[in-house]
Amino acid sequence: MRQKINLITLGTDNFEKSLGFYENGLGWKKSDKSMDGLALFDLGGIILALHPRQDLADDTTLRYQPTTFSGLTISHNTKSEKEVDEILEMVEKLGATIVKPAQKVYWGGYSGYFKDLDGHLFEVAYNPFWELDENDNVKL
Repeated sequence: MRQKINLITLGTDNFEKSLGFYENGLGWKKSDKSMDGLALFDLGGIILALHPRQDLADDTTLRYQPTTFSGLTISHNTKSEKEVDEILEMVEKLGATIVKPAQKVYWGGYSGYFKDLDGHLFEVAYNPFWELDENDNVKL
């Protein structure tokens, strides 16, 4: 298998409300390849998809079981600690739940966590040891 992930799909309880969070709240641009019940966002090499949770569960043949922590986080890296604070403040106003307020962390950076409207866990982090390129991609 190639070392590549192309698509991350998040199941939503209320598709339209979740779409509004990403599209209108965060200002992300939905792809014209989106369709009813499937919103696609180009994240510069990875596509984030929103899809009704029950339809996604049916497709996997598994039953959805809520959990407090699934062992998966999605991270957004910023260019400064101030940007971390600004993003967490913005998403909280949009209805996200702040799980961990921004703070200095054990690995030497600054980060906090929020859950989106459907409980998906996002980290917003500033890592002073990682450089972002002109497209905001992490340079390893």
